[in-house]
Amino acid sequence: MKIGILGGTGPQGRGLARRFAAAGHDVLIGSRAAERGELIGAEDAQADDTNRITGGSNADVAAAAELVIVAVPYAGHAALLSALATELVGKIVVDCVNPLGFDQHGPFPLRVAAGSAAEEAQQLLPDSTVIAAFHHVSAVLLDDPTVDHFADDVLVLGEDRDGVSVVCDLAAAIPGARGIYAGRLRNAGQVEALTANLIAINRRYKTHAGLAITGLT
Repeated sequence: MKIGILGGTGPQGRGLARRFAAAGHDVLIGSRAAERGELIGAEDAQADDTNRITGGSNADVAAAAELVIVAVPYAGHAALLSALATELVGKIVVDCVNPLGFDQHGPFPLRVAAGSAAEEAQQLLPDSTVIAAFHHVSAVLLDDPTVDHFADDVLVLGEDRDGVSVVCDLAAAIPGARGIYAGRLRNAGQVEALTANLIAINRRYKTHAGLAITGLT
């Protein structure tokens, strides 16, 4: 599959690109500036040694990819998706954006009028299939080539059963991870907000906490 990552120049985007390329997918890293996307894509391809990672502008990546992952800061989320609605028609769009704020007391979830970033994305992209996933896997560990195993579960939410299945399978490209259906998009708000708790745990215990669901085989 040809996977595009919008905002793929950050650690989360780069880390996902590395994992998906290692699993045999072709990955396109997008950036607001085509030159930066191309540079990061070339650096990741050299580090990963798969020749499966390239880069370009967000618009070019959205047009070329079969499935697109949104990994931008929430502040730019709505503007980016609104601008790329045409390029994303008919595609699965995986939203892993966490609307968070930070103050002297630490991280906290932001209120989103649509209910969640994923629901906002579906409103902005009525002709795309929006799936919420990859909110809780540590970007630091994803982007660390020395880490070769994860014990994380990836919560996958969406309205389209086939789309959910595709993304659950994609989560398994992260070594050791599982993709688990966690409900419809209306449940995405608390999944995104839980990231604030994980960041608080990480800061308190100096770790990279993830999420594991018990009781499943």
